[in-house]
Amino acid sequence: MLKQERQAFIVHQVNLHNRVLSSDLSTQINVSEDTIRRDLQELADKGKIIKVHGGALSRSFSSSINSSSVYSIDAKKTIAQKAASLIKDGMFVMSTGGTTIIEMAKALPDNLRATFITGSLPAALEYIHHPNIEVIFIGDKLSKSSQISIGAEAILKIRQFKVDLCFLGINALDLEHGLTDNDYDVVQVKKAMRESASKVVALSISEKINTVQNIQVCKANELDMLVTELSPDSNIFDPYKEAGISIL
Repeated sequence: MLKQERQAFIVHQVNLHNRVLSSDLSTQINVSEDTIRRDLQELADKGKIIKVHGGALSRSFSSSINSSSVYSIDAKKTIAQKAASLIKDGMFVMSTGGTTIIEMAKALPDNLRATFITGSLPAALEYIHHPNIEVIFIGDKLSKSSQISIGAEAILKIRQFKVDLCFLGINALDLEHGLTDNDYDVVQVKKAMRESASKVVALSISEKINTVQNIQVCKANELDMLVTELSPDSNIFDPYKEAGISIL
């Protein structure tokens, strides 16, 4: 693989999964981690990614990034509109973070009255702009790579709630491995959120469907609903419907 092709692949993986590890990229591309580190540094210098210890983040994690620069923003806005339609007055709603969750927060109707619980700093900041929403922030150690509260105290607080809906922004989903991620601490938070909800809704662009990351959050059939930008009639969802997952 030529350097240009290799770096294009890296940028795509970073944008698709939000966070990537140098070790995973090394295996996927079959080059040394030193080569990957040099590529990441070059891409960071060009402003295409954010280089962090052990890997890279999408520039969507930058507070100065415009929505128009977010990967697959049109698809994420479509998902956001669908997700927002599920929320009714009086509900208690828990959410992770991520760009799709941010778009959902922007899509909430002004007359909606509900309570939102999150450990995501960017999501909380978006929710508080809403005129009729109460926001409960789950505090603890803040993960720099995900901008979400992690740790035992955050998990303990999450488990004190029983919410109507939990919205999970996801990194990867397939039938065999279920919902997966590549950040152990964030996975523990997502597990606690899922267990605290009457209904669990995964939000994902379709490109993440049938992909796999290193750490399992839950089995596929432990999700109640999957929301993507595609029509629910798309053939890609047939196996997921058979597993009992509703598609929106």
